[in-house]
Amino acid sequence: MNSFTANYEEILEILMTIESKMNFLNQIRNPKLSDLELISIDLTSEFMSIDSERDLFR
Repeated sequence: MNSFTANYEEILEILMTIESKMNFLNQIRNPKLSDLELISIDLTSEFMSIDSERDLFR
């Protein structure tokens, strides 16, 4: 899991240099994760060849 965390943090850092906004839409409720965090989780799972969400959150 450490490699996932390290890859996630590196991808998130790169995305933050590309885009300064964390959320792209204004929402009434406060989300638990920002849009950039969700994108970086998705990119990290694709990079590590994790195909299903079940395997990702296990």
